[in-house]
Amino acid sequence: MPSFLADLFPFLYGLCFLLLLAQAFRIMAKGFRAMGQPGFSEPGPTPDPPTADRTGRLTIHPELLDAEGRLTGEDLLTVRFGGDNEQPSLPGDGP
Repeated sequence: MPSFLADLFPFLYGLCFLLLLAQAFRIMAKGFRAMGQPGFSEPGPTPDPPTADRTGRLTIHPELLDAEGRLTGEDLLTVRFGGDNEQPSLPGDGP
């Protein structure tokens, strides 16, 4: 019986390898087909035109807005990492 399993293992290994290889090519083909469709843009940041200088402009992250699009008044959770130069503050310590 062990001889039978030893003969069967390379066959099963090769079969799994070929199935996974076919699956990988199928998924990559979907990506290549999507590249040719309208609306596809290359990944990564797109360069701003030279006239779009954002120096001094304020950027508001969407996480800071409530459901109506205004800045939220809720207390926000902050995370501190070791080596910060500021003194730690506790909840309730405020100006």
